[in-house]
Amino acid sequence: MEQSRLQSGPYPADHRQSSRSVAGGELAALQTAWRGVLEYWLECGIEFRSGDRLEFVTPPSRGRGNQSAVVEVVAQPAAPSPLPTRPPFFRPVEREPVVAAPVVTAAPLLDAGLRDASFPAPLPVAERPARLASLAAEVAGCTQCGLAKTRTHTVFGVGSPESSVVFVGEGPGAEEDLRGEPFVGAAGKLLDHMLRAIALDRSQVFIANVVKCRPPGNRNPQLPEVAACQGYLFQQLEIIRPRTIFCLGKFALLCLTGHDDTVGRARGKPFFWRGIPVIASYHPAYYLRTPGRKRAAWEDLLRLSQQLEQMQ
Repeated sequence: MEQSRLQSGPYPADHRQSSRSVAGGELAALQTAWRGVLEYWLECGIEFRSGDRLEFVTPPSRGRGNQSAVVEVVAQPAAPSPLPTRPPFFRPVEREPVVAAPVVTAAPLLDAGLRDASFPAPLPVAERPARLASLAAEVAGCTQCGLAKTRTHTVFGVGSPESSVVFVGEGPGAEEDLRGEPFVGAAGKLLDHMLRAIALDRSQVFIANVVKCRPPGNRNPQLPEVAACQGYLFQQLEIIRPRTIFCLGKFALLCLTGHDDTVGRARGKPFFWRGIPVIASYHPAYYLRTPGRKRAAWEDLLRLSQQLEQMQ
């Protein structure tokens, strides 16, 4: 491993420093350098950068199964206890048949016409914050679906109304519901790492969710709930007018494009919302559950970085 190449990367003295403090000409060079670092990470098999630590995945040895080892000393889990053997005259206990859950009636389809509608007249940049604040107040009083009964706060969105990219997640979690801000839990911290990997931070992008209230138990949002909030998300996008939309998860992609297949089959394919390019990617919570798939995050971030550069 070329350690000198890593040490000479474009990390500022404080890698948490916002790129807003960098002069215009230097910002483009910094973004280009970060993109080169991401490509190098992919080439070398680096799965995740956390703080000042890099985690590498080594290829499996032949004859030892298909397990990946992280170059880091970690505690090995204890071997599972062997299953108890059955007694000689074991007879299975007869149990009552499982009663199937009642069938839920078909949910209303998402409004395809709303997705394909034409843009209203663009708002001047100076008027966008006030318009977003007015929309946030409208969302705070919304009772269009059952999520309003269990929420603590609505989670409208946060970020710059002038952003070139809007990140769209699925729905708030417990921490987001308490604070009224999207992506502030564990998945939010990972999203912050992802933004820094392309020389961005929260103040430079806009982050929102498909549904503005937390689904109980952090379950997936249901189709009627997505349909109830679809108009709010679309109004946010109409006000901001981003150059690119980055979908974090299946329901964001479904809401914006109507694609109802898996994210894995959508990644890398062209999608659009009213002519705006849409990038399909996994939700950060997916990477927390399956750390070995974080390579996909770097690949999608490279697509975003290259797309923004081409549009500039």
